[in-house]
Amino acid sequence: MPDSKPPLPPFTAETARLKVQAAEDAWNSRDPERVALAYTVDSQWRNRDVFLCGREAIIEFLREKWRRELDYRLRKELWAYTDDRIAVRFEYEWHDAEGRWFRSYGNENWEFTPDGLMSKRYASVNDVPIVASERRLAPRCGPFA
Repeated sequence: MPDSKPPLPPFTAETARLKVQAAEDAWNSRDPERVALAYTVDSQWRNRDVFLCGREAIIEFLREKWRRELDYRLRKELWAYTDDRIAVRFEYEWHDAEGRWFRSYGNENWEFTPDGLMSKRYASVNDVPIVASERRLAPRCGPFA
């Protein structure tokens, strides 16, 4: 278990952006255990209409999410920050087992402990059906990926 997860509060514009990028990288790994290490053991979540508490619940939630949301690809953008809070906007694309594509948009509000672990994550998300040709977040290859 990590004792801290830098960058640590209080956040600056630079460290808040680094925290957002670290979250984006972890979520794009689609590794629930890796993602969950950024949260306190008793972290509180609201994701759409689902309320969770704790790393184990987060891991199970993410396992199920990525069983349904195939080829998931995410981008996060810093919206605002204070000493121990960060707000982000995000979009991600995914398809279901039938091959229907979606782009999901939303906002998250994060609160951190002094050791840099997220103690609260509140997410609002909306899904929009798209066709594959409308994808903006497709993985890229080569030196410009």
